[in-house]
Amino acid sequence: MTTALWLVIGCGLLAVLYGILASRSILAASAGNERMQEIATAIQEGASAYLSRQYRTIAMVGVVIFAIVWFLLGVKVAIGFAVGAVLSGAAGFIGMLISVRANVRTTQAASESLGAGLSIAFRSGAVTGMLVAGLALLSVAVYFGILTGPMGLEAGDRQVIDALVALGFGASLISIFARLGGGIFTKGADVGGDLVGKVEAGIPEDDPRNPATIADNVGDNVGDCAGMAADLFETYAVTVVATMVLASIFFTEGVQSALMLLPLAIGGVCIITSIIGTFFVRLGASQSIMGALYKGFIASAVLSLIALYPLIDQFVGMDTEITSRAQTFTGFDLFLCGVAGLVVTGLIIWITEYYTGTGYRPVRSVAAASVTGHGTNVIQGLAVSLEATALPALVIVIGIIVTYT
Repeated sequence: MTTALWLVIGCGLLAVLYGILASRSILAASAGNERMQEIATAIQEGASAYLSRQYRTIAMVGVVIFAIVWFLLGVKVAIGFAVGAVLSGAAGFIGMLISVRANVRTTQAASESLGAGLSIAFRSGAVTGMLVAGLALLSVAVYFGILTGPMGLEAGDRQVIDALVALGFGASLISIFARLGGGIFTKGADVGGDLVGKVEAGIPEDDPRNPATIADNVGDNVGDCAGMAADLFETYAVTVVATMVLASIFFTEGVQSALMLLPLAIGGVCIITSIIGTFFVRLGASQSIMGALYKGFIASAVLSLIALYPLIDQFVGMDTEITSRAQTFTGFDLFLCGVAGLVVTGLIIWITEYYTGTGYRPVRSVAAASVTGHGTNVIQGLAVSLEATALPALVIVIGIIVTYT
């Protein structure tokens, strides 16, 4: 393995270490009174039971696919598929493990102050995010290093590419099951619990005396936390692998290896800047939660820009001209693409806040439409949801055009 690859692996391990240390501090926080712990324990047991049952089902499907892939494409591709599936499953399990224990601690902390509640909630999310990003980066970097190191394959070899693509597909298998299965489960429990509890039994919504309320919270954890973690792992791994695959296709041996390593290096550096950014998430005088999150994002984005320039200069060279299929660009052009990507990310975050925040027109218009009845509420809600898809799509398209030109 090259020095650059070892540094990438080190960054992945740093993310995992951060997740472990942060999780210990979260679990050390107060879990509230006896009643809170009783409800939290019920949710934890339900989430563990659901995820265990779901993973057993996925395992049966995964073993069959693993055997087929091994038979048709060989052992390297099959191992890549298994690595992606196992680590994606681990990411989902970690997400569930943290969320079901952080929920009650966030509730207790929020009863003391908004800042304390935000701290526990954000750090628990950061634990999952860092562990998932670290595992995803490690899976791709380590397997790529093994294929091009001990196994003696060239970086652009078809066997290397097939194995990395299979890793992404393995991650996708778990992601689909975890995300969709958990979402269907929680919606079924939510609707069923409301119908039986509120309509038939006259119990208030989300009352813990209603077993469906516990099931609804179980679904929220396994779908929105475990499923999201597996989804994040898949997105991270597939994005890095796809970039490496494109580099292997479009570029020759001279710069091919460097450009295939570049996505891994960027991922490693951005893990470090993201860890630093987590320490900037603090409530200000306005007590705005989004304001605190913006501080963390801006800090991470600025640090990423600062780190991106020397990184690309080291791997490619700012003035180095690279030609592929009659298109020529330089390392500085790649840096500008990174800048465009960060700008697009910032705009997407702002657009999301605009369409979901209670202080802005879209949500207020839906609330106002609710005054006149269910029909106008549904119509206005549908109109706003359709409108909300336009700006993100436009921003992404403009970002693609800018980076291409």
